[in-house]
Amino acid sequence: MEVIVDDLTGPEIAEFLEEHIDEMKALSVDHGGPESKHALDLEGLRAPDITFWTVWDEGALVGCGALKELTPRSAEIKSMRTASSHRRRGVASLLLEHILDVARERGYRTLSLETGSYAALAPARALYEKFGFQYCGPFGDYKADPNSVFMTRIL
Repeated sequence: MEVIVDDLTGPEIAEFLEEHIDEMKALSVDHGGPESKHALDLEGLRAPDITFWTVWDEGALVGCGALKELTPRSAEIKSMRTASSHRRRGVASLLLEHILDVARERGYRTLSLETGSYAALAPARALYEKFGFQYCGPFGDYKADPNSVFMTRIL
């Protein structure tokens, strides 16, 4: 598998992210409404303070994730997703290790994230726990939301 910086212009990533946003919308509708949806669309991910990566396996797009700078010393993980055909095959771990390495290289001291509190996202929370993330309160512009879980890790 290969992790590459992606400029978000290819049709594969547009479709992949559309599926991600549709899944997150469906979960937020079932659990609290649109104010509980924090996934960024293509335009949001093109912001200058965000670096976006895709994971490819033998020519197939199998995962994605982003790093958003919050301050010169802190960043947020955004839009982590693994294709359903490749779940539990190491894609998310590979990408998360890559993001952690880049965050350290950039000198960030903390790396945080928001994910859903729903049962469907329990595997994602377990992955973050495995990598040393701990539960915390809202950060940045987030507000307390029973449908959100916030996690952070000191680097």
